[in-house]
Amino acid sequence: MKRTSKILILLLIFSMVLSLAACEKTETPNEEPEEQGETKNEEKVDLTGTTLNIVATSESYKEFFDKFTDETGVKVEFISMSSGELLSRVRAEEGKPMADVWFGGGLDAFMQAKEEGLLESYISKESEDIPVEFKDPEGYWIGKGLTIVGLLVNKDILEEKNLPMPTSWKDLTNPEYKDEIIMSNPAISGTNYAAVNGLLQLMGEEEGWKFFEEMNKNIPYYAKRGKDPQLKTMEGEFAIGIIPADKSAFDLQEEQNVEVVFPQDGIPWVPEGVAIFKNSQNLEGAKAFIDFMLSKENQQILAQIDGKDGAQMVKPGVEGYDLGVPKEKLIKQDLSSFGKDRERILEKWAELVGDK
Repeated sequence: MKRTSKILILLLIFSMVLSLAACEKTETPNEEPEEQGETKNEEKVDLTGTTLNIVATSESYKEFFDKFTDETGVKVEFISMSSGELLSRVRAEEGKPMADVWFGGGLDAFMQAKEEGLLESYISKESEDIPVEFKDPEGYWIGKGLTIVGLLVNKDILEEKNLPMPTSWKDLTNPEYKDEIIMSNPAISGTNYAAVNGLLQLMGEEEGWKFFEEMNKNIPYYAKRGKDPQLKTMEGEFAIGIIPADKSAFDLQEEQNVEVVFPQDGIPWVPEGVAIFKNSQNLEGAKAFIDFMLSKENQQILAQIDGKDGAQMVKPGVEGYDLGVPKEKLIKQDLSSFGKDRERILEKWAELVGDK
């Protein structure tokens, strides 16, 4: 009887172990739905029928924006505005930006906007291969390409006034060019701020400011729009304009008696920025646009639209529009200076030129 009792006890224990194991198996599947739910939440938002407002540096990007609309169903409305003008306007809007996306313009204004809390952070997967010097580590801005600074020279004016062809920046201090040079205010134009900052880095602060003081004697006034130097030089109001050396400038060589000149003593350049405004009304649409813009396929299309991004794109493997830029002449620049030294440089500039 004792032996039989022991066997029964062992059988009961074995049965209990099997029951516990069965319970564990039935509870395990409950973990699955949580993982599936997380995956479902990552699905893309349907943006069809929404509107994305973009501020761009040029109206020539319409074709590019239309492609984004075709692929996503997001309607794009855009206006053209220089970076300095836009920065002033966004400050005045006090948290209610006029647009969702800031597309193009000198990096200095983007750096300043980040410091003032005007931008939204977003790191796109498409940005992983872009070099660190062309993107903000916290995702507040990213470069889409480079703007190269050069000169546009009206050869008719040179011939009419018997003026020499300029070949360097220092040539622009020649008294023969008095009232014949036009440049946009660097507080408004990212391109001309790039010229000022880049040349200060090339020449050194002391020599650089001496150069600008001498060149200032040949400039009757500073334009309030970034494109004015190109337009007014083309129209014959000036002999020399300091410009973004893009495809539109090179196209003029075939249509007008003008010539694009890359100064032999050094070529300033600046990355063109892209960012999302803080408090964007279509944040998901803005993120989708950044992803779209940074894809290799669309970077290649962007590079060929008007060549505004100069001879070099920031996306590896993407060829820019060939402007014949002598790359060995590109100034070796500290890009961090474009943001951190902006206010100091512009204050010094305002003291130098006065009310021009």
